[in-house]
Amino acid sequence: MSRRRNLVVGWVLAALVIAGFVRLGLWQTHRAVEKEAMLAAAAQVLERRDPQSLAVADDIKRAHAYDWALGRGEFDKRDVLLLDNQQRHGQAGVRAYRIFLPEHGGPLLVDLGWLPLPGDRKLPAVPRPEGTLELRGLLAPPPSTGLALGPALGRDHAAWLMTRVDLGAMEKATGLSVPLAPRVLRLDPAMKIGYERDLELLPNTLPPEKHRGYAVQWFALALAVLATALILTFRKRRQA
Repeated sequence: MSRRRNLVVGWVLAALVIAGFVRLGLWQTHRAVEKEAMLAAAAQVLERRDPQSLAVADDIKRAHAYDWALGRGEFDKRDVLLLDNQQRHGQAGVRAYRIFLPEHGGPLLVDLGWLPLPGDRKLPAVPRPEGTLELRGLLAPPPSTGLALGPALGRDHAAWLMTRVDLGAMEKATGLSVPLAPRVLRLDPAMKIGYERDLELLPNTLPPEKHRGYAVQWFALALAVLATALILTFRKRRQA
């Protein structure tokens, strides 16, 4: 009776582990499909570059979509927002953002590009572009936040240093009375304002093929646990 109970307990544990590995594999597969769809949609927009008004950034229904947008306005006088832990060319740095006030539409966050950090991690100065400007670029969802641990941003002298792009936290910290648009304007690299940048959609994150590779590993682990459980079961039966 004890042997049978041990066998049942062993299979229950094996089933739980297998289910966990399969779930992780399915999640990785789902992320691969999501990212492939995202890349395809953005590639289509970048190929056409049919300019929309910056006002479309306010459309909640298109919060996860991509649009090539163009519009005039000026940068808000609030301090620059710097996203920490941004790797480029193998070097640590920050990505600079500023709030832009379009002539048509609500305020939106503009990605000005990447700046390197020195060894002492002194934040770079990012002067506010002054006057009325015409901006163009790709409207895209903000960078993925990942695990939201700790505060999203904090003061560092004349800048806000961010651990993640959290629009709600930015509005609260900077005292912005009007909600930011749910999408970020990633400036056309050909524009002469801002810093080093491109329109790469997956910086500092995994491409679809990596997700599929991890999915295969999780499924393989699930099969390994199943095979081990079967071998141990038949071995015990023979010994009995």
